[in-house]
Amino acid sequence: MGSKIIQNRIVNDDELVLRLQRGDEWAFQLLVRRYRKKIYAIAFGITLDAEESRDILQEVLLQVYRSIHRFRGDASLSTWLHRITVNRCLNWKRRWARRFKWMHTPLGEDGEDIGDVPASDLPSPETRVADLQTRQQVDKAMRQLPEAARTVFVLREVEGLSYEEIANVTGIKLGTVRSRLFHARKRLKEILQPLVEDDA
Repeated sequence: MGSKIIQNRIVNDDELVLRLQRGDEWAFQLLVRRYRKKIYAIAFGITLDAEESRDILQEVLLQVYRSIHRFRGDASLSTWLHRITVNRCLNWKRRWARRFKWMHTPLGEDGEDIGDVPASDLPSPETRVADLQTRQQVDKAMRQLPEAARTVFVLREVEGLSYEEIANVTGIKLGTVRSRLFHARKRLKEILQPLVEDDA
């Protein structure tokens, strides 16, 4: 009954954690709805592989379900989820390092999480082709970044984490976060600048 009552009001992360620790099934469903896209975006940004990112999403949610009773609130729930996701991605990279494939499906290409969009709001075929080409160029540029730099870049530019949060999630020093982000931005600019000039 309690779960039905709180469905009609906003539940903050602190209360969400308490309800998860009590085994509230509705709270876990809320956690999934609230964080699945963020977890997937981080995983895809690091692995550049849609299928693996979906697997990592499932692994993260399963780990949270099994470990939530050990969560003590030393960091925020979102920071804890980011940390688990990054660690899962890095474990995946180590497992598959010898046969890592850069082929992947761009975000949304399979229609997942796009939702029902009226035909009138859909971009023209020309625009869709141009967007796809741009996304492929960015993906190609991202592949050229070292793993550590790409992880920091995704956490900052895609997820909007602060430098302090990134340091907390990745376990590296604040100065290292700044340095990796600087080099990631510089490298991406070097790679993408000729493409921008060609389109000008």
